[in-house]
Amino acid sequence: MRFEEKYKTELETGQVSKHTQFNYAWSLTRSPNTNDIKKGAHLLQDLCTHGTDQRDYLYFLAEANYKLSEYQIALKYINRVLDIEPNNKQAKELKEKIEKKMKRDGVLGAAIAGAGMVVVGGTVLALAGAAALVGILVKKK
Repeated sequence: MRFEEKYKTELETGQVSKHTQFNYAWSLTRSPNTNDIKKGAHLLQDLCTHGTDQRDYLYFLAEANYKLSEYQIALKYINRVLDIEPNNKQAKELKEKIEKKMKRDGVLGAAIAGAGMVVVGGTVLALAGAAALVGILVKKK
């Protein structure tokens, strides 16, 4: 990993350039490994707090958080990109993906909750039926 080597070399000297940190963070956000993505997001976040709200930092923060299923956070960052560049096609596309995923997961979440209510309702009905049966049997004695 070329970017990692350069980052570690600069880190040892105590002077990591923004360019090096960005390249390393970007490469980490491309990884399929969740821990790498989190590390990349942290490095990008650091660039935002110690530098400017550069569009690239914000975009890749949005993308990393999308990959981590942190949709609210991803949406916050992509909206910031669109505040800076309202016509950014790449940012608009990512925002659409985030919103679709949020909508789908929201609907899915509601469906799971609804299924839980049916199971709970079924259990309650089964218990009520058993109690009624016990009541009938006790009455017959």
